[in-house]
Amino acid sequence: MRLKIFLAFSLLALLVTACAPAAPAPQPFSVTDMRGTAFDFSQPVQKIISLAPANTEIIFAIGAGKQVVGRDSLSDYPEEAKSVADIGGGFGALNTELIVAAQPELIVAGDLTPAEQIKTLEDLGLKVFVLRNPANLTEMYENLTLMAKITGHEAETASLVASLQAREKAVNDKLAGLTERPQVLYELDGTDPNAPWVPGPGTFVDTIIKQAGGDSISASLDGAWAQMSIEAIIQKDPAIIILGDYTWGGVTPEMVAQRTGWDALSAVKNSQVYTFDDNLISRPGPRMVDGLEAMAKLLHPELFK
Repeated sequence: MRLKIFLAFSLLALLVTACAPAAPAPQPFSVTDMRGTAFDFSQPVQKIISLAPANTEIIFAIGAGKQVVGRDSLSDYPEEAKSVADIGGGFGALNTELIVAAQPELIVAGDLTPAEQIKTLEDLGLKVFVLRNPANLTEMYENLTLMAKITGHEAETASLVASLQAREKAVNDKLAGLTERPQVLYELDGTDPNAPWVPGPGTFVDTIIKQAGGDSISASLDGAWAQMSIEAIIQKDPAIIILGDYTWGGVTPEMVAQRTGWDALSAVKNSQVYTFDDNLISRPGPRMVDGLEAMAKLLHPELFK
């Protein structure tokens, strides 16, 4: 009797399996990078190398981390990325032998990847897709969706984007009707305290400061990144100073207060100088929403109690 029951259930299982619809076959697709170069694929890419920290963060965030067979030396987030083979790059040379040995189906570069590195890789017969550097969160979401298509993770990425958009909307709603916008100095590199490097107009840092309810005093400068003299900074007299160079240079509010001439600034006088995790807004990936939230809370703490 037990044998008959077992055989009956086994037969039923076989019938159910046989009647179940087959998984859809991968469909060919085409994508275009920021250069206008078209790429055709017969199925999602399974072996990918990232040449930029932001690209690495994106690929892991959309659930394609196991498909990464190489990453640049500066890609240190998320933690799992550190276990992926380091193929150089960043501020150094690429290890082309290691890259070729990994047999990547696609290499994803950033718009800051040196053109000569891209040419070297393409001369080796490798496909190099250049992902654009987004100027705002909408373009960042588009990058997530594009990489999801390339790697075959569209469903989970749609959920991720929806979650990020909801968080962005929550910040926007809190800032709606804002009447006071503080003048902000965002310091990228204060190695020369008489002329620190700051973000110019159209950069993501500038965009995030605006969206978070502030106005960057360097938004009128020429170029994406520029030096601003201490005289010009004193003239603008920012209410808030944000130290992005704390992340890599360890610059603190106490160090700023000791700079010659900086004690004349309202931000220094009123102890409105803050450290900030520059990775949240300098790496154009999903953590940019974290950056928006952190920036908004810093500029308008009264709205986020």
